[in-house]
Amino acid sequence: QLQLVESGGGLVQPGGSLRLSCAASGITLGAYAIGWFRQAPGKEREGVSCITSSGDSTNYADSVKGRFTISRDNAKNTVYLQMNSLRPEDTAVYYCAPVHRLFRLCVIAPVSDYWGQGTQVTVSS
Repeated sequence: QLQLVESGGGLVQPGGSLRLSCAASGITLGAYAIGWFRQAPGKEREGVSCITSSGDSTNYADSVKGRFTISRDNAKNTVYLQMNSLRPEDTAVYYCAPVHRLFRLCVIAPVSDYWGQGTQVTVSS
């Protein structure tokens, strides 16, 4: 079972930035397409972004396009989510997980229902 650990969350004012990290240990993260997901209180988990194993293709939910950037450093076994221009509605627990692939693209849909602890992002003044 691939185990991923999310970090980098925190409290930030509207318009601020955070960078989340998704790290794996004991396994080569570069073999997987990885996605970021989030779940706000009282809401269902939703997909945010994904990146292919090589990093040559990414995908974003409409709600974060132009504000969030996903990237990866396979040498460091880590996937990142740079979040800029944060809004109160971005407040949620953020999770990373392996996602499905479609040809050379990634799909923001998890391959399993296994989730880590996540990292809390709170956007508030």
